[in-house]
Amino acid sequence: MSDAAVRSMNLSVFLTACGNYHHLGWRHPKAWVDGSTNINRWVEMANIAERAKLDMLFIADQIAIVGSETLSTTENSSKVNRFEPLTLLSALSAHTKNIGLAGTCATSYSEPYNVARMFASLDHLSGGRAGWNCVTGGQKEEAQNFSLERHAAHEIRYERANEFADVVIGLWNSFEEDALVYDKDSGRFFDSSKIHALNHRGKYFSVRGPLNVSRSPQSRPIVIQAGASEATIEMASRIADVVFTAQADFDSACDFYSRIKSATITRGRCADSIRVMPGLSVFVATTREEAQAKFDALHDMIDVKDAIEGLERLLGGIDLSGFDQNDPMPALEGNDLRKSGPGAFAQIGRKNGYTLGQVAVRAKAARHHCLVIGTVNEIADHMEHWFLNGAADGFNLLPAIVPGTLTDFCDLVVPELQSRGLFRSEYDGITLRENMRLQSPYE
Repeated sequence: MSDAAVRSMNLSVFLTACGNYHHLGWRHPKAWVDGSTNINRWVEMANIAERAKLDMLFIADQIAIVGSETLSTTENSSKVNRFEPLTLLSALSAHTKNIGLAGTCATSYSEPYNVARMFASLDHLSGGRAGWNCVTGGQKEEAQNFSLERHAAHEIRYERANEFADVVIGLWNSFEEDALVYDKDSGRFFDSSKIHALNHRGKYFSVRGPLNVSRSPQSRPIVIQAGASEATIEMASRIADVVFTAQADFDSACDFYSRIKSATITRGRCADSIRVMPGLSVFVATTREEAQAKFDALHDMIDVKDAIEGLERLLGGIDLSGFDQNDPMPALEGNDLRKSGPGAFAQIGRKNGYTLGQVAVRAKAARHHCLVIGTVNEIADHMEHWFLNGAADGFNLLPAIVPGTLTDFCDLVVPELQSRGLFRSEYDGITLRENMRLQSPYE
């Protein structure tokens, strides 16, 4: 049996405030614009993804309106209005059966007991389909909503995040699997010897425990890390089941894949215990010309000046006003807010010969993720090449327009991947951990 037949790539769909990933996706004539707080739109998005047997629906989050100091400059952004992820995912659990439900909850502005309790509850509500995207947060406006003027330094945020994750994971292990006995005759609801206090005392947190939610159906929710910095690799190799990462080209993806797998093995874990899923933005049609036309219809609406201002925000506030939009993309270094992003955008410019303006315009479509425009076979060839040659275990799909781009991928590309033996035709089990073929961390 071929390697492709043994392995099945993992596929997640990354949805933003109203679903559209492309910055101007909401402006497409057939795009949904009211998805930000319209539950019916989200139910339909989840159902489209579930019919295609995707592993999970992932909701990104920011706990602020980014650019709120000058709201007039961000009037074209759909991200001003959005559901709180855990509330939305809980609602979606009642409208779906198999697809995983994952969301962001930043460690910098939360408490580990609350996060452990919320995601454990979501795992029970969904029958074992919850996933937590454990990130530190990355916008100054978020800090300003929590009595701070700016984020803590990068190394401090990650030091706190590591301890935060340890507490959450420890709390999820409070109940042994058979702790609840429900013995009406004896009057014992639970076996006290099988529920354990955490008694954590660290630099940032003091949490006694135990958690007051029993062990979840998939033993514990899936833990996701997102990023590409050394701190991400260090933390993910220790605690993550899945890594979402932005890799614009095959060579960069292979390098990151190798580094995260090696770090995971060094931690004493199996390389297959962590899944690397680069972001992928796809414009697909029956002909390449038609696919390009779909992309151009959105891209042609982008104003270069607005794109450069947006790129400054993506780069953690780097001032680009001293560069002409027609100059080559400048070399940039990471900062406290964005360690890997600036270098990644600089690399996109260098490899493609793009100007600053061209990189900024591209960023509106896919940030520094991979962007592929083509036919069904061309998209499937690209994904197969990355999957079979050490660049990815699967992909985090970034639909530019919903429902259109999401439906295009699910209706056109998924059947081709299935015919090649690269992706399943039915779900493998009930829980997200089963469907991603990830072992319980307690086994």
